[in-house]
Amino acid sequence: MVSSSVKLGGSASHIAVGRVAHGLMLLTAVSDEQAFEAIRAGVDALPSGTKMFLNSGEFYDKTWGVGNLQLLSRFYEKYPEYVEKTFLSVKGAMKPDGKGMIMPDSSMENLRRSVENCQKALGPKKSIDLYQPARIDSTIPLETIMSNLITLRDEGKFGHIGLSECKGSTLRKAYALHPGSVAAVEVEVSAWEYGQEQKDLIAAATELGVSVLAYSPLGQGLLTGKFNSAADLPEGDFRTRFDRFKDDNIKANMAIVEGLKAIAANRKPPITTGQLCIAWVASLGPTMIPLPGSSKATRTLENLEAGDVELTSEEIKAIEQVLVDHPVSGERYIGGPANAHLHLWG
Repeated sequence: MVSSSVKLGGSASHIAVGRVAHGLMLLTAVSDEQAFEAIRAGVDALPSGTKMFLNSGEFYDKTWGVGNLQLLSRFYEKYPEYVEKTFLSVKGAMKPDGKGMIMPDSSMENLRRSVENCQKALGPKKSIDLYQPARIDSTIPLETIMSNLITLRDEGKFGHIGLSECKGSTLRKAYALHPGSVAAVEVEVSAWEYGQEQKDLIAAATELGVSVLAYSPLGQGLLTGKFNSAADLPEGDFRTRFDRFKDDNIKANMAIVEGLKAIAANRKPPITTGQLCIAWVASLGPTMIPLPGSSKATRTLENLEAGDVELTSEEIKAIEQVLVDHPVSGERYIGGPANAHLHLWG
């Protein structure tokens, strides 16, 4: 049983969720039985009255489709008692670009299509608690995007509004347009992805009382210490396309992992390196909600237990020193202008 919880932000500030959330993208690659156990383990570990924050997407399968939501539909059909014990966020508002990728489209037409498509795949048991355009659509004024989301929310299409991969200034503007309407903002944060943009966004969210859903707090798995080189990655693994997992970069980045391992091992009692990383992300602000992914019940529980870890000021300073001594090698994704298609920092 874990005890830590946090209130969500904005319009969802009356809702308590576990200190650590559960990203579901990995579940589409495993059996229903394994996926369901991974979800249930997290829910069952929380105290009564605290919901498990689950994070899914309209494009969370290999074909950019709704397979992840369909899996959730089967889960809630089999375990209807978990409907009210979970808080579900869904990312959408993307469309094919004709080149094998997807791009943001927050027009009212596409937002409505996306929300209705997500709810259809999710089925009748569970409603979307939080809906997020996965990226900020730069072709549409933010005023229009927010107005569209408010309209759909007020129609009862979903419960609360979230944003994803945006600048701190974008969050401030969205909040100024509709105070209290944004409940959460999602962004990548980890010991190897914590730059000025993240700091600005976290500062804005802290000031405004908006939850920060910090995805990939384990650095796509590298920060757990599970991998020692690029050769350890499974054949065809998506991470092999990322700059930081290239041979020379991953060797350099292992110095970060070794430094974090030592800090985790020196605790009494010791914790895993992954738990240290999750606890550190949680320490970055009062509205932080680390959002690691998991497809195994044991890993779900390990991640949740990190929410009860309180780091000392000395441990935080030691982690910061590791990051100063060993700068991250490689770009966040592919590197250089090629990242433009990812529509980061809208």
